[in-house]
This record gives sequence, structure tokens and C-alpha cells, in this order.
Amino acid sequence: MKAWIMVWAVALCATMMAQQAPAADGGAGVRRIAAPSRERGTDLEVTVWYPAQPGGEPVVLGDGVFFTGTPARRNAPIAPGKFPLILLSHGAGLAGNAQALSWIAAPLAEQGFVVAAPTHPGNTGANRSAAETMKLWLRPADISDSLDAMEAEPFFKDHLNTGTIGVLGLSMGGNTALALAGARIDPKLLAAYCDTDRLNPSLCDWVRQSGVDLHALDLQSAGRNGRDRRIRFAMAIDPAPIDVFDFESFSSIDIPVALVNLGRAGSIPLTVQAIGTAKAIPVSTYATIADASHYSMFALCKPGAAQIAEAENVGDPICSDGGGRPRQAVHADLIERVVAGFSRALRTAP
Repeated sequence: MKAWIMVWAVALCATMMAQQAPAADGGAGVRRIAAPSRERGTDLEVTVWYPAQPGGEPVVLGDGVFFTGTPARRNAPIAPGKFPLILLSHGAGLAGNAQALSWIAAPLAEQGFVVAAPTHPGNTGANRSAAETMKLWLRPADISDSLDAMEAEPFFKDHLNTGTIGVLGLSMGGNTALALAGARIDPKLLAAYCDTDRLNPSLCDWVRQSGVDLHALDLQSAGRNGRDRRIRFAMAIDPAPIDVFDFESFSSIDIPVALVNLGRAGSIPLTVQAIGTAKAIPVSTYATIADASHYSMFALCKPGAAQIAEAENVGDPICSDGGGRPRQAVHADLIERVVAGFSRALRTAP
């Protein structure tokens, strides 16, 4: 685990350095804004991808030791018109920051969406914390604070199509997306989540090695309502952990929800298995991508990345998919599904 943390820190450092590197002229514009957060007591760093006109500084986002980055153009002029807004919530661990999802955010911007993703505090960087990562109930407010900032930001506010706002979450971000749609965490289920390794051995091993007892966390606010009424549609891909919600709360969700699992039926881990959730939500769709895995949500692996991860005891097969197609093809499938889902729900053409 210590080796994993060291490699993860090196990977993050390399990612930050790669943001300054020359890149091919990617089609999406990108810029950062700050979103004040009263609850966090600090400003959230929000990365925003958007349809762009020519110009801006070529950059690569999300590049690191293991994964290839995605080109974009920093501070490029925004394209004329109004666009639907997708709020994007990242996962934890090696994908624990907004720019790790550049592989999906930039193509969405090229398809006519503005995509805004905060980096959830405690999930990444030198201040990465098991205790903060497991405070799942704080994440929806990060998204709402980011939406507030986007609506007030002069560069974007005249280019956002009012009433066409959705949320997309991957892995732990999928948990966040469901909370923003109206699902509520059950504090007792969250407290007991790591009592055994049955649900999530990798995450819970880190939680325990960090000295965190979920039963000892202040869970008084864990079951609160994170619903943001401005959000009209939610999509969650392998939402984790899905099994800490009060199951009854799914029936009260009043917006359309799309749920996607990565893997073959019968092999999908319980903690992300969403078919039962889809049946409980009044208006929902459910799909699987059989030849994918949870790790397909990472960016494309660099040559030798799997061997480096194994040598450094990362502990997860970060370069493994479900077989049959390369990760690039799985990504293309996911992007197509996301574009189609948000286009239908937000009444805009891809």
C-alpha cells in the first residue's frame, strides 16, 4: 500500500507537469474556475471543457505515469451559441481528480456540451485522505457549488442553456450523481461498509490501513438530501458504492436516470451492481457493456503501465478490460452512449 501511494503521488506530479506540455490542437477549450464552498471552507478547483473557436494554448490533461493524456486548448475563445451543461463527478484513487476524466470530457465538449468537473477535496493530491474520501455526502454539494459558480462566471453564463443541466458520474462519482438526483445514503450501511472485504476489498484495505473506522465518523449529516432541482437528468456509470443508499429513496427520484454497468451479467461486483436500482427508479434505463470492466473508466494505459503497476503493488488491474475490444473502442462506446443519453434528455442534438 505504501508503494502504491508513492507511485500514485508520482503519477499525479507527472500529470500536473504534463498540463504544460505542447499538444496536438485538440478541439475542446478548457479553463479553470474557482467555486466557493462554504462547507469545505475553501474554493473548489473546477475544470471546464467547452466548445471552442480556434486559439488558446495547446495542453494535455490527465497525462501521467500510467495513463495517456487528452489534448485541449487552454483559454480558447468559446464558440458562439448556448450549450447544455454536464456536471461531471470523478471517482477516487488513481482517477481521483477532474482531469483524469479528460478522455470523456473533451469529446463531450467537441459534441456541443459544456462540461464542468470539480476536484472533490480529499480524493487526490498531497491531502488525499481515506476519511475525507468516504464522506460521500459532501460530494453533491461540491457539484451544486460548481453549478453556482458556472452560472455566475462571466465567460460561461451567457453560453449556458438554462434548463438543460445534467450530471454524469463515474465510479464514486456515480454515487454522487444518484445523490444529486435524490437518492439518500443510509448512515448505518455506510458505517458498516468496510466491516468485511465482501463489498470493496481494495478501497476498504486502504481505509483500514489509514486507521479509519467508518463507525467512528460523524455520520449525522450522511443521510441528508443532496437533490439539486436544477439538474434534469443523471447518468451513473458503475456507481460505487451503490449499496450504501437507503433503497426506498430510489423510488422518490423524479428525474430520468441512466445507469450503466461495465462487465458481463453475473460478474459485476455487488457494490456497483445497478440493475436493482434501475428497477426502483420510476424513470430509468439500464445497460451493460459486457466487454468492459470497472477499470475501463481509466484513460488509455501507456506501454508498460500494467507491468509498472504490478511491480509497485498498485493492487488493481488498472489496464485490464473485459476482453474482446481495446480500451479505446470501449471509450468510444461509452462516449457515444453518454452523448446520446444527454442529447435525448436535454433536448439537444449531438
